[in-house]
Amino acid sequence: MAVSAGKFIKEVKTELKQVTWPTKQEVIRMTTAVIAISLVAGIYLGLLDFGFTKLIELIVKK
Repeated sequence: MAVSAGKFIKEVKTELKQVTWPTKQEVIRMTTAVIAISLVAGIYLGLLDFGFTKLIELIVKK
């Protein structure tokens, strides 16, 4: 079932008009939250990695 490119573009435009776009303030807030959570997760995983590395070094050296 082939759809012409023109019809596809028209349908895409129609759908995009129905989208509720976030405000600038919402985008800033959500972006800040994503960056903060990513930093916390990165630090947590980095500390776990460091801890497990030191633990393995202690086990292997004995």
